[in-house]
Amino acid sequence: MHEVSIMTEALRMAVDAAQSAKASRILKLRLRIGSLSGVVPEAMRFAFDVVCHGTMAEDAVLEIEAVQAACWCETCQAEFECVDFFNECPRCHNVSGELRRGRELDIAAVETS
Repeated sequence: MHEVSIMTEALRMAVDAAQSAKASRILKLRLRIGSLSGVVPEAMRFAFDVVCHGTMAEDAVLEIEAVQAACWCETCQAEFECVDFFNECPRCHNVSGELRRGRELDIAAVETS
């Protein structure tokens, strides 16, 4: 379960940001997770509960913003939703491997007090 190590690092970064802002607690951590990132959101929720214990984020809320994958069709000059790294454009049926969104794994916000 690599989500534990990912969440450990995300929490470290959030704590660093909170301490730099002279905050005493982390109230909320919001993550953006792409559908093709290889990360399971429910596993991240479990990992969050585990790694926050005994930290300034102990009672914090985890919000996860899911980012749907999108590819770019060079022929149509348009984005389209996709489920994999190589997909057929629904308009012209050309195969696209240019992923525009879906691999995100970002800290979107850290709310502190």
